[in-house]
Amino acid sequence: MSRIGNKPVPIADGAKVAISGRTIEIEGPKGKLSYEHRPEVKVAVDDDSKQLVITRNDEERSSREFHGLTRALVANMVEGVTKGYEKRLEIVGVGYLAAIQGDVLQLRVGYANELHKKIPKELSVTCPDQTHVVVQGCDKQKVGQFAAEVRALRKPEPYKGKGVRYQGEQVKIKPGKSATK
Repeated sequence: MSRIGNKPVPIADGAKVAISGRTIEIEGPKGKLSYEHRPEVKVAVDDDSKQLVITRNDEERSSREFHGLTRALVANMVEGVTKGYEKRLEIVGVGYLAAIQGDVLQLRVGYANELHKKIPKELSVTCPDQTHVVVQGCDKQKVGQFAAEVRALRKPEPYKGKGVRYQGEQVKIKPGKSATK
């Protein structure tokens, strides 16, 4: 029994759902997303209660796995097109800064050269100031992936904590060599 898969997905106000075959298309004020689900599950729209109901064909292990996965992905799509997703990054370090030039995110994070990261078309990336980057979009996977790729350009190092980190992320600082004496 999948506890997540059995819960229906409420369709938020402003979201339009269209199902054709195995393809689910959800459109809202923040954008449009589509997903082709696995044949092990079925997705239906309950117009009376404005919900999406996900059911599985049998009790096989793979069907149970895809039941919960499909429900979670569809729920993320509905939330993404209505509210959207956001990841905030902060840059810590003397002389470390970020700027946006056209569709390229420029980072100066202690290397000899400036790092350039192309911004995908479906994402909105802003720099409220030189030490913060805000990634917004309707696709949860793409927002998280881009934020992770930017963070990977200069991960926070454990001795001084310098680098790119998620806002609110705790970096455990190690004592240096002199602490052992």
